[in-house]
Amino acid sequence: MIQSLLVANRGEIAARVFRTCRDLGIATVAVHSDPDEDALHTRLADTAVRLPGAAPAETYLRGDLIVKAAAAAGADAIHPGYGFLSENADFARAVQDAGLTWIGPPPEAIEAMASKTRAKQLLGIAPLTDVTEADLPVLVKAAAGGGGRGMRVVRALADLPAALEAARAEAASAFGDGEVFVEPYLENGRHVEVQILADTHGTVWALGTRDCSLQRRHQKVIEEAPAPGLPPALTADLHATAVRAARAVSYVGAGTVEFLVADGRASFLEMNTRLQVEHPVTEAVFGIDLVALQLRIAEGHALDPEPPTARGHAVEARLYAEDPTAGWAPQTGRLHRLAVPDGVRLDTGYTDGDDIGVHYDPMLAKVVAHAPTRPEAVRALAGALDRTTLHGPPTNRDLLVRSLRHEEFTSARMNTGFYDRHLPTLTDPTPDPHAPLAAALAEAASTPSRFGAWRNLPSQPQVRRYAVAGEEVEIHYAHTRTGLTAEGVRVLSATPHLVVLERDGIRRSYEVTRYGTQLHVNNTPLTALPRFPDPTTHVAPGSLLAPMPGTVVRVAEGLTEGSQVEAGQPLLWLEAMKMQHVITAPVTGTLTALPVAEGRQVEMGALLAVVEEADL
Repeated sequence: MIQSLLVANRGEIAARVFRTCRDLGIATVAVHSDPDEDALHTRLADTAVRLPGAAPAETYLRGDLIVKAAAAAGADAIHPGYGFLSENADFARAVQDAGLTWIGPPPEAIEAMASKTRAKQLLGIAPLTDVTEADLPVLVKAAAGGGGRGMRVVRALADLPAALEAARAEAASAFGDGEVFVEPYLENGRHVEVQILADTHGTVWALGTRDCSLQRRHQKVIEEAPAPGLPPALTADLHATAVRAARAVSYVGAGTVEFLVADGRASFLEMNTRLQVEHPVTEAVFGIDLVALQLRIAEGHALDPEPPTARGHAVEARLYAEDPTAGWAPQTGRLHRLAVPDGVRLDTGYTDGDDIGVHYDPMLAKVVAHAPTRPEAVRALAGALDRTTLHGPPTNRDLLVRSLRHEEFTSARMNTGFYDRHLPTLTDPTPDPHAPLAAALAEAASTPSRFGAWRNLPSQPQVRRYAVAGEEVEIHYAHTRTGLTAEGVRVLSATPHLVVLERDGIRRSYEVTRYGTQLHVNNTPLTALPRFPDPTTHVAPGSLLAPMPGTVVRVAEGLTEGSQVEAGQPLLWLEAMKMQHVITAPVTGTLTALPVAEGRQVEMGALLAVVEEADL
């Protein structure tokens, strides 16, 4: 029996595995990089081991150090989580060779399914080789790894060479393997997958289906189980193919077989030989703990002949620290507060006061709702996210709420092109128009005048300025004998943390929290601005600022100061959190400044280039 388990991972998945271990009475061991020394998963474990000598982005890829850490801490089993080394056959062998229990499939099964091209061949699916106009659009895809890295949609043959080069570079950076392949891209397909679980006694469970069609950059954002609206015959076919794939490689443990479904037909995509991020929706519907079952299987226990019965519907949303309006750019900074209402499941690797760094994936948490029906589950999750307290860097929370309430999603007519069609409307900022006023009144209540309501110039109101949703807003209010007042509303009460306003007979409360110059009024973030702007902070027109911290990995060939550039022309590539982000010219003109070079690390907001617009 397993007595002590090391999780070869970080963040949310490590914390989630530790939770099950704690329930089972299994001691836990965390490993951590230097930036993660005080991370939540490190604090939750019974024992934590620092992984020395590696760059932060590479630390959790050092299988040799992780096996040594297990031996040093007295662990007798290793769970890989997902990402990093979870689908690395050499690491699985190293764990077994060290006499430790590996919580995962046999190394041979990992190898067989590690390459998407080899997996397709195993199931008799021929790859797409010579691409013609008739094949378009196509998807360039990394043969190894996942998470949307190394993927590019190509709609014109002329764009294929550049897409292949970019995909190879991103795949090599993320997975250490630059192999890519090309497959047909179905514009209106749905991403559907089957959770499998297999023991060492020949039993393979197909645990329903999941729909993961809402994606950005080919990474899942909202997932649900079961996949809605699938004909029973198609569901049975998906289950049969998933079980066939598992049996073909003598699979053991938890895995996922992924498909693209369009026009009533399913196309095999890949098999992920690990636990998936979205596994909680399957757990909710089947009433099981997949991690606990992984551990039982690793201990040699047999599954029941048939899986449990599915009940109800579950939906999961991934909260990311990112800006959907800026190309999904990752965001960093202090997470001051994260709290969800009762009635939903929260899986997270962060707690209040933690810093969101630059080295790892920007996912903050997963929020899961389960209900008897799909409409009830979707409504519950949207409402919970809407009421979630989330103070810190920009996130995709508002996008998630609007996505869940969008008619195309509520009617289950979504597909993988959902955000291509709807992102502009889903991200159109609609802040509460009274949020800046509530912020001003709360600040006024926190710093009352030493002379009470007396004013030397009673005709002149008090003024405060805020930035909200990219706009500057100026707020006017006054101290009177009866308290704080503002035009157009009744101020029923105002304290430093709660303001109550009434307009046209409708009363609304505003919770106000301040962290330096950053304020949060209910769900609206604001930045307090000085009344008189500092002229030295002016940014020259045409300046391109780093949208996130990262490393300049490439500058366009031949580009120098004085070069003529066209609007939309790629100038340089910035890598952050294993993703490459292209920085393009905002206008046609002259490159007047290029203060960065390949290999240069930059902070968010750093000047990358300046393009002076040409006179027309």
